[in-house]
Amino acid sequence: MYKRIPKIFRNFYFITSFLFLVWMLFFDSNDFITQYQMNKTLMNLEEEKEHYLTKMEEVQKDRKELMSDPKLLEKFAREKYLMKRPNEDVFIIVPQEE
Repeated sequence: MYKRIPKIFRNFYFITSFLFLVWMLFFDSNDFITQYQMNKTLMNLEEEKEHYLTKMEEVQKDRKELMSDPKLLEKFAREKYLMKRPNEDVFIIVPQEE
């Protein structure tokens, strides 16, 4: 029965290499599946990083504009935070749901 197996598959180096490959692909803590998942996670995190860096640039630009123009700062405070002057009334109009 031992003779029925081709000689290349009985080779010590082939068996050792095959076992090493199987171990590295499926059983090791850094196996192929884990590496793939980690790479996917890394790509998602890099996309999020780019998104947040872009948002930070926009916020810095808006902040610079707001701090340089008092009228724009007042408009922003009135619209965003519903601030008002002491002698004014604020009316909030909420659209009805259909």
